[in-house]
Amino acid sequence: MGTIAKISEISCQSTKSFEDAITTGIARANKTLRQIESAWVKEMKVAVEGGNVKAYQVNLLVTFVLDE
Repeated sequence: MGTIAKISEISCQSTKSFEDAITTGIARANKTLRQIESAWVKEMKVAVEGGNVKAYQVNLLVTFVLDE
């Protein structure tokens, strides 16, 4: 039988940067999901307050291999 993978969508936010939001999201997903193989950035957006960026948010599609 071949390898079976599943995709889970998660949303992550950071006050620092998009890269930090992605890194934080993957680190958190890794605590629950095993065998993460990749992630795809589906959406990026920023929260703006008073004309300044307040937070960076990404929606990630995380691919992980299911246990046999």
